[in-house]
Parts: sequence; C-alpha cells; structure tokens
Amino acid sequence: MQNLFSCANLDITRYEVIKVLIEIDFNSDEALYVQLQHQIIIGIATQVLQEGESLPSVRRLAGMVGVNMHTVNKAYSLLRQQGFIQLDRRRGAVISLDIDKLKACEEMKQDMRIALAKGCCKNVTREEAHRIVDELFDEYTSG
Repeated sequence: MQNLFSCANLDITRYEVIKVLIEIDFNSDEALYVQLQHQIIIGIATQVLQEGESLPSVRRLAGMVGVNMHTVNKAYSLLRQQGFIQLDRRRGAVISLDIDKLKACEEMKQDMRIALAKGCCKNVTREEAHRIVDELFDEYTSG
C-alpha cells in the first residue's frame, strides 16, 4: 500500500494526484459516472493508481471533482462489479484487480466491436485501426 504522500519535497498528496488524473467534462454527452469510471481505469492501466491503494471516500472524491456523491458511488459500484476495486468497510474503495484474462479478452472484444464498426463507417482502414490499437496498447504497457 502506498503512503498518502508521494514525496516530502513535493508535498503532493495522493488525493491531489488523483484529482489531476480525473478530468470530468460537464459538457460531454457521456454520463459523469462513466467518465469517472473510465478515468480511474486509465489511472490503473497507466500505473498512476496501484494495486492495494485506497481511493478517496465517496464524499471526498465528489467534493474534489465537483460531482454528486451518488455519481461517485455509481462509478465505484461499477468498478467493483468489473473487478477493478474492492469495497472495504475500513479502507473504502481499494484498487484490487480481479485478473481473469479470458473474461477480460471477451469484454475487450465486445467493446472494440462497436469502436471498429464506427471506424469502418468512417472508412478507417485495417492498417489505421491496427496502428491505433498498437499506439493505445503501448501507452499502457510502456515503462
């Protein structure tokens, strides 16, 4: 488990890092809880958020990003259902990856199906799609 402070010299709390990580677009058509959920998943994939690390409480995160507590609660519930966090009475929401590769691959396939269909409708070529997937994959696996 990481400390709440990353470095005494910088005096940056983990909560400030999480606040910078999460960018909510209030003008987007995408639901706020979905945006929040996606930002946390990206934080995990890029290793900004680590296994075993506690996320802010529902109330605290809602205040940090300026959304209703129910929005955060819904995002946390979905993240738990999808195997990204566990909800612990004492520690709150904790990054805890439920690694089931076959399930993850099937979910990815379903998510990519619609994205590729949209690309095909816009004349995106196979090579362009592969390049995009490679670029995105590299963002999460480089390091």
